[in-house]
Amino acid sequence: MKDPPRLLHATVPVTARPARISQRAARLLAACALGTALLAHAGAGDHESARDAVQSGQALALPVLLERLQRTYPGQVLELELERDDGRWVYQVKLLQPGGQVVKLAVDARTAEVLKQHPKGPPPTQGPAR
Repeated sequence: MKDPPRLLHATVPVTARPARISQRAARLLAACALGTALLAHAGAGDHESARDAVQSGQALALPVLLERLQRTYPGQVLELELERDDGRWVYQVKLLQPGGQVVKLAVDARTAEVLKQHPKGPPPTQGPAR
């Protein structure tokens, strides 16, 4: 009579503490998730056009754009859209800033240059968006 097959077991160490990530990384991850969700709701043609714009270099990938934007405009992304405006791609971004102010930005999708800001005013003085 043959021995029954043996199951192999492995133990994996479990850490006592969950991994910690920086607040900036958490905001960026949340913004990327929001951007993905917003793009998923776009029509199939819009989604394809946006993807083609990123792949062809006409628009920065969302994580790259948000990392650059957060240098000058820190805050939590509330809304984000990628639109075609006067022949160029523009990200429309609504941010909740640390002081509680909501700011709407029109951002050149290729360069991350802020084209419009509402409410109007100087950007925070944390360095250039590039």
